[in-house]
Amino acid sequence: MAGKTELRNGVERWLDQLENGVWAERSPISRIYMVQTAFITISQSLSGEVDLAGYGLVGLIFPTAWTAASLSFQASDVSGGTFYNLRDDTGTEISVAAAGSVAIGCDVDGPKLAPFRFLKLRSGVAATTVPQAASIAITLILKT
Repeated sequence: MAGKTELRNGVERWLDQLENGVWAERSPISRIYMVQTAFITISQSLSGEVDLAGYGLVGLIFPTAWTAASLSFQASDVSGGTFYNLRDDTGTEISVAAAGSVAIGCDVDGPKLAPFRFLKLRSGVAATTVPQAASIAITLILKT
């Protein structure tokens, strides 16, 4: 019985704090995260397609072996479809300044990628691709 009483008292304290706004400042926004991996094989500059499946890209993690290059994107509306170089509404290619052993938040470019379900990641930009010296696994952090 002591266990039930302690639990009941704890829940009542929590409800009192909730009613009084104590938790309002600390209450986290509900987010669902998922991790995907994009692979670029040795001597190549373009990954296979990644299915974002309703998630938005919010972060990238690059391995130590990343050969120095920017990261750019290709996008398609269907799996296995034609992939197009991704540009913003001014015609500027979307790219991220990447480096080995770096994690990058995609607050700026994330919304520009949001309309597309299928992406390919490219080492370099469309005009100047950079083949990777080793097989690379880029971690994509996604959230709903």
